[in-house]
Amino acid sequence: MNKQQLLSLLERYMNKEASAVETHELFDYINDPLNAQKVKEVLGDTLTKVNEERALPDNRQQLILDHIFNYQSLPAKKFKHRVPGWVKLAAAILLFVLPGIYFLKNNNPKLAALSAINKPKQIDVQPGGNKAILTLGDGSKIVLDSAQNGLLAHQGNTKIVKSANGHINYDQTAKGNTTAIYNTMTTPRGGKYDLQLADGTKVWLNASSSITYPISFSGTERRVTITGEAYFEVAKNKEMPFKINVNGKEEVQVLGTHFNIMAYSDEAAVKTTLLEGSVKIVKDKLTSMLKPGQQAQLTVDGKLAVTDDADINAVMAWKNGQTLFVNEDIKTIMRQVSRWYDIDIEYQGDMPTRLFTGGISRESNLSVLLKVLELNKIHFKMAGKKLIVTP
Repeated sequence: MNKQQLLSLLERYMNKEASAVETHELFDYINDPLNAQKVKEVLGDTLTKVNEERALPDNRQQLILDHIFNYQSLPAKKFKHRVPGWVKLAAAILLFVLPGIYFLKNNNPKLAALSAINKPKQIDVQPGGNKAILTLGDGSKIVLDSAQNGLLAHQGNTKIVKSANGHINYDQTAKGNTTAIYNTMTTPRGGKYDLQLADGTKVWLNASSSITYPISFSGTERRVTITGEAYFEVAKNKEMPFKINVNGKEEVQVLGTHFNIMAYSDEAAVKTTLLEGSVKIVKDKLTSMLKPGQQAQLTVDGKLAVTDDADINAVMAWKNGQTLFVNEDIKTIMRQVSRWYDIDIEYQGDMPTRLFTGGISRESNLSVLLKVLELNKIHFKMAGKKLIVTP
């Protein structure tokens, strides 16, 4: 394989156009130590091209190349399509240099390659994790991340159990409960959690989110309320539709389906993205039926629009353990950062209008992400729990 063929195959893979055969061929080639020099040359040529097209300063280009070629891979778990560490580092850096390309199809949960970049200790903020508070029907609260596994509470005819893997399950011990008892699960900044409702519906909460729900369902419908962001896998029950009140702004009606709702109050729109099945979005007199792959966007001024080709990978990144953004401005990225790393953001100076595409593992320290953004002339400093961003 010559350099042009390698570059073409690499670009096809990063743009998700490579077939299974081509993907296998690419990783076999990259994993062969005899081909290391050619792979490095291709990456170097790519950065040179960036330098010519976007006037990347020579010292900045050399810094990137130094990080790539001098990187020594850390031990990592075995995973399919294993890639040498310096290649992963190069790809991650290029995500922030070349808009619109991807190199994220990597099952290493830590994406340890980027950790080779020197991290300033003052910005070495730890990532979030499983953190949530469960508020019971009587108002008492359980801190879930520190609670012991096993039975947490017994309300009405329902047991609340924390399993060995940290999940919260609602087990209905008998039918016929006539008194509605509601619980609320709330995640703080830097938190996430998942639970299974009494009907078998599974819910994953992102940071700064909440869900209020009955401990058991009865009557003609199943109704819950959410804020923030949540992913649902709703148990099918045609006789009892599942309805979600989203921040008091809209209602999502479903029978049995998989979908994500992003409804943070500091975002420009409430976004409902359907992965499987069908859902109906209701806002006053406005309604919209979604098909898999579509996304409904309800703007702050009450307009409802549907996108046919939603970026499912970007939507589901948080649930799949990634911090990912595709063609986003710096303030949109920083809102993600604020929620997951539990920090405040302050901007000083005029922020650039250019867009960024990139991603890292959610298990990475904040400094990993910031160091790469700094290669694009975005600068950061910490003051307590406040991250100051300057151009």
